[in-house]
Amino acid sequence: MMASMKRSILVALWFVFLTFPLMVVRVNTLKNTVEWRWLNMVWVFVGAFVLHNLWRWALDKRQKSRKKAELEDGAEADLHIGQRLLQEPKLYRPFLLGLAVVALLFPWVLDVYQVNIMVLALIFVVLGLGLNITVGLAGLLDLGYVAFFAVGAYSYALINQHFPALGFWSCLPIGGLIGAFFGIVLGFPILRLRGDYLAIVTLGFGSIAKIVIENWEEFTSGAKGIANIPRPGLFGIDMSIEGATIYTYYLMVLMVLFTIFVTNRLKDSRIGRAWMALREDEIACVAMGVDMARTKLSAYALGAFWAGAVGVMFAARNTYINPNSFTFMESAIVLSIVVLGGMGSIVGVIIAALVLILMPEYLRAFADYRMLVFGAVMVLMMIFRPQGLIANVRKTYAYRRAERGENHG
Repeated sequence: MMASMKRSILVALWFVFLTFPLMVVRVNTLKNTVEWRWLNMVWVFVGAFVLHNLWRWALDKRQKSRKKAELEDGAEADLHIGQRLLQEPKLYRPFLLGLAVVALLFPWVLDVYQVNIMVLALIFVVLGLGLNITVGLAGLLDLGYVAFFAVGAYSYALINQHFPALGFWSCLPIGGLIGAFFGIVLGFPILRLRGDYLAIVTLGFGSIAKIVIENWEEFTSGAKGIANIPRPGLFGIDMSIEGATIYTYYLMVLMVLFTIFVTNRLKDSRIGRAWMALREDEIACVAMGVDMARTKLSAYALGAFWAGAVGVMFAARNTYINPNSFTFMESAIVLSIVVLGGMGSIVGVIIAALVLILMPEYLRAFADYRMLVFGAVMVLMMIFRPQGLIANVRKTYAYRRAERGENHG
């Protein structure tokens, strides 16, 4: 007990030392004075001390529950509550109905700003589901996923400039197909790469895409970007900004539903099983006769397709794009969505996308500390839920011999 208390005190003192410049020292640039907020140091010490004790208690409880789970039936004990919800029709049907009602009424209850933020969150939901194919199902790390997102956005903007007759609905599949093409272009040179080497190459691809967009001014307008991109149309009806935002919101809801349907079907298909086999053991997968090249290329192409398609939606929502909208930070956020939600879990990716995109927006009142909270949440998730919010439970097949009763006469 005393050892644990001493450890908590040392951790609290160390945390006070780390946060001292941020929480205690404040420079007033108007008066050219330095303000010392000593009370904040006390609160940091008390908060760190309490949180460390709660952390130790949670770790001990988790260890005890893990030991208990090992004694029970493993398959039943590891089934997450989110998966149980999806396997009980009596539970998830009313839940989905309520969720549908909330989604339909959302733009009519809240203001345009909230609807616009939700549209951005839904865009990242589609990005997360697309990257979930490449990373979550196929196990191919991609740190340059934002490049396909940029390709889709610039495809719509440039096609609208040079071929204005092709509207939004024509450019939506074109943007997706161009993204898939670049996914195949990226996939060919890295078929034999794994692990860190694969991550470095994909990171370089994302950086190359941004540099090309910034410097090819004759084609992409360079750093100044492209403006006056038309919003999604509806039979030529002129809509106000509020009406166009609500219309875009409903389009994004439909796009999310369509993405969920397609990715779920892909997950249960033959190519989906090949992706998961490739993720688990590439050598064994090839030994079983799976075409590694086709499997990897299909994962990159299909993941990039959704990034390109939703890039078209992003450009139509903003009506203006520039290279600063497609930095490495966007790739990191999408990858965080996949990892925190649960590798291969569709429901987990959706929840993680909504949390990671909406949380910073609603914490703007705590602008000085919201990134600190954001980082702390990610660290805690990696410690207490390394498998993600909703773990992907594999389907298991059990063979049971039929018992025949014997009549003894």
